Amino acid sequence: MTRTVKKEGRIVILAPRGRDAAVIEQVLSKSGNLSTVCSDLSNWMDCLQIGAGAALVTEEALAEADTTRLFAWLEAQPAWSDFPFIVLATRQSGRRSERAAGILSRLGNVVLLERPINAETLTSAAASALRARSRQYHARSLLQERERTQEDLRVLNEDLERRVIERTREVEAARETLAFALDAAGMGSWDLDLSSGTSRQSPRFDAIFGYSDGMPSWTPESVITHVVEEDRLLVEQAFAAAPETGSLDLECRIKRPDGAVRWAALRGQVRFDDEGRPARIAGVLMDRTDQRITEDALRQAQKMEAIGQLTGGVAHDFNNLLTVIVGGLDMIIRRPEQYERVTRLAEAAMTAARRGEQLTQQLLAFSRRQMLRPQTLNPNRLLLDFKPLAERAAGGAVELAFDLDPAVDPIRIDPAQFEAAVLNLIVNARDAMETGVAMPRIAVSSRNVRLGTAAVADKGVHPGSYVLVSVTDTGDGIPPDMLQRVFEPFFTTKEVGKGTGLGLSQVYGFTRSAKGFVAIDSETGRGTSVNLYFPRSSDPAGEEMGTGSVSNLPLRRAGEGETILLVEDDEQVLGMAVESLEELRYKVIVARNAAEALDHLKGVERVDILFSDVVMPGGMNGSQLAIEAARMRPGLKILLTSGYVANLDEGQVIGDGELPVLNKPYRRDELARSLRLVLGGNT
Repeated sequence: MTRTVKKEGRIVILAPRGRDAAVIEQVLSKSGNLSTVCSDLSNWMDCLQIGAGAALVTEEALAEADTTRLFAWLEAQPAWSDFPFIVLATRQSGRRSERAAGILSRLGNVVLLERPINAETLTSAAASALRARSRQYHARSLLQERERTQEDLRVLNEDLERRVIERTREVEAARETLAFALDAAGMGSWDLDLSSGTSRQSPRFDAIFGYSDGMPSWTPESVITHVVEEDRLLVEQAFAAAPETGSLDLECRIKRPDGAVRWAALRGQVRFDDEGRPARIAGVLMDRTDQRITEDALRQAQKMEAIGQLTGGVAHDFNNLLTVIVGGLDMIIRRPEQYERVTRLAEAAMTAARRGEQLTQQLLAFSRRQMLRPQTLNPNRLLLDFKPLAERAAGGAVELAFDLDPAVDPIRIDPAQFEAAVLNLIVNARDAMETGVAMPRIAVSSRNVRLGTAAVADKGVHPGSYVLVSVTDTGDGIPPDMLQRVFEPFFTTKEVGKGTGLGLSQVYGFTRSAKGFVAIDSETGRGTSVNLYFPRSSDPAGEEMGTGSVSNLPLRRAGEGETILLVEDDEQVLGMAVESLEELRYKVIVARNAAEALDHLKGVERVDILFSDVVMPGGMNGSQLAIEAARMRPGLKILLTSGYVANLDEGQVIGDGELPVLNKPYRRDELARSLRLVLGGNT
């Protein structure tokens, strides 16, 4: 029995050319799969007939062989079997020949992999094929068990028919035993005479449908009336097909008279008369609600486990930051007269708050929920402007070199996120060389690359022209067992307190948001190279700068009585914003939702700037309000603000980058600079 199970779980390989078979067997063996290499088609067929879980064959091996025996074997498969094939095909410049296409079609259950393929794709296809075959074996077992049960019942019925006259009591006792067994298993039995319309059902059947005194009538139509609206079409189709297929097998939701909704599984068999017409259908009914609830609970538990891992890391870091903020504010309140002490504590609290802001941005970037403001830029300009900060981050003990291709193409990215990603990589590279590397060196480079279909096959992007920005170090490298986990949130190899584990998560999320991808090349003892790939932009590079481009703008205060319509639903944020704007000498009109803002705009009072939160209750968000406000008052200046944007429809102005957006949290100086830019840079 064990030998049969092993054979039924193996993959039989037919790849007669070159070293294909040996390489394939090696790849499958490394992934834990049992495989057998066959020398020719005849040997391959022998293996298939003895037993296999899947077959892997090259397209040319089938094209050059007599497949008569193969197709005869396929046609002779039992009903439960749909044998899976993995066919390795050579890339075609045109359409396949009629014979080649016909062979693939007749194989039936085929996964076609175009060479060259990588080991991960091959092992994934093999695992999928084996899982499918395993389910077929399970179905075979169920069918065999069902056949054995049916045979037992047939023998029993024949015996009962012979003894019906003289042993009526024993027959009745046997029926009671069967009914008891079905009831104990939670199954209700039913029987419908299609010619007369008469029916019979067990008390359990009625109970499942919610009737304690018996179901009024049992017909397919009466059952359908109890099915919830969304499932009725499925049930109608199953009943309609039963006379043709000879069986009934469906699972649906039913609504009981008391309003309770339950999951029910209906299994039945059609019996035909001597003329081949359906005469009777009978079967069982099972309540599947508890099993469904258990399955849903399992899925929910898996989700909660993932959320627990995430929130645990967030809570740890935020509690550290809140300790600094709350403790500092508490000491300020206790002794507000000590100016130097208050200043020091306030600066510490501000630093902690900024770290919290950075942590939030990293989380949003990883989940691709961060509000990005992409611009078409020359990455070299950003990197060169960013170089002084990068040198400080690398430290004096590390050589930092920039190798930038002057002909590099423009890319469309959020400059702030780009700089944050590169800074993360430089800091990681620096930390990787703290263990006494002889010649610590970090190289930042840029160049144009062309990626074909094979290079991006598992990256989720299209082939074409890309810009590659790399950060390479001469550190210890990343061990192979950790390389697959480096992009997981909160996974870090650093000591406690020296890293959140979100740096590479932010890099991953940012590159995906920019329609690119990130790849890591690392060798233990030889260093690491993190490669960021961005699609080339067909638009010309603009003059926008990175995050430091507006830092030198002077603080602007209102000087001509400018009026701001402030729209904010959070009372504490509203109060802070009003105080900041009034300190900047703006006149402020307050609205707590879009409806109030529109009422003000319908009036005649002066409004120079609409300053609105993006996410608001009331059915209209800030983006939609901006569109309506611009329609009502053409030329109105608009500034939006938000800390998190989700589920905005594509095409809204905030997504197109047509309106300036101030990220929360913001300081007064940042608010002043944003207002200055919105008003045209007037000082």
